[in-house]
Amino acid sequence: MYPAVKEVIPGDDYILSIVFDNGEQGYLDMKPILDFGIFQRIKDYDAFRRVRVAFDTVEWDCGVDLDPEFVYKKSKANNSA
Repeated sequence: MYPAVKEVIPGDDYILSIVFDNGEQGYLDMKPILDFGIFQRIKDYDAFRRVRVAFDTVEWDCGVDLDPEFVYKKSKANNSA
């Protein structure tokens, strides 16, 4: 079981700052996936900034959401960003 996302803050250059309910934090760089499928919807920076926490993960009002396991693994791997 992965920790739930408690807070998400959109930053410059399509980086999300993530805080988990266990106190851990990390950064998630969304640039590598913005050209694929549904993720093209958040390529517009105004759309990207409308991110929010939903249930235990991250979602956007345009219908894009992320798997909680992906969010945790990738943001922890990029923690030094």
